[in-house]
Amino acid sequence: MIEIDETSDLVAPLVIAAFEGWNDAADAASSVIDHLVEVWNARVVGTVDPEDFYDFQVNRPAVTIDDNGHRKIIWPTTQIAIASPPDLDRDVILIRGIEPSMRWRQFCAELLAVCDELGGELVVTLGALLADTPHTRPIPVSGTATEPELVDRLKLEPSTYEGPTGIVGVFQDACVRLDVPAVSYWAAVPHYVAQPPCPKATLALLGQLENLLEVSIPLLDLPDDARAWERGVDELAEEDEDIAEYVRSLEETRDTADLPEASGEAIAREFERYLKRRGDEPDVGPGPA
Repeated sequence: MIEIDETSDLVAPLVIAAFEGWNDAADAASSVIDHLVEVWNARVVGTVDPEDFYDFQVNRPAVTIDDNGHRKIIWPTTQIAIASPPDLDRDVILIRGIEPSMRWRQFCAELLAVCDELGGELVVTLGALLADTPHTRPIPVSGTATEPELVDRLKLEPSTYEGPTGIVGVFQDACVRLDVPAVSYWAAVPHYVAQPPCPKATLALLGQLENLLEVSIPLLDLPDDARAWERGVDELAEEDEDIAEYVRSLEETRDTADLPEASGEAIAREFERYLKRRGDEPDVGPGPA
């Protein structure tokens, strides 16, 4: 079992989880948790004992040297942290780890037991996959939910995927079996730039969390990083005409498919998010004449 540090009672906590590995193209999903830990000043309250779940020849421990000059082994594991975002009327449990090598059902059961112990009311899992999508367009994010009410409220489409799954799919299935409401968001990372990081995909997942929580999340340098990432991929494409032509074909396909979406509720949601973020910015008065 996972031992949790003593904590005060949490207020209607929401669980947000992401795992490195097969579910985490370009580290886009796990980077969301890293970002939230930073901006929400989260505190680690527990870790999974890696001995039962990880193959250390696949995920090797690392040697580091502490401030006193002593060598220390850092073991691959999964951590549980808690945060109390200032603009949110509930607490958040953040789970950030590595897809386990074995005993997936036990792994999920132990994590969900901790969530239950801490009072978790809703689980949100994050993932990222490689897809035929152009880097020059908004990163597509698909979402699924375990309950019809959540599907309707968040305007999600029921998942029709069939095929191999990772720990995110197994974790969500475990939520269904325990009757825990769960939502899953997946970002589509352009497959021709699969190497991490992909700040544009991380930013897209954070946007979905903002919609879910109805609150603005501090973005720090992520927007600038996303623009720099896109410019960097532009430069790479310009150096290879075959890649440039391929990107243009993806753009045409995407633009044609998105035409019906470029109106109505999609635009309204984006405009509402823009106004909300503007409202959170300090009023600096008019600019220079």
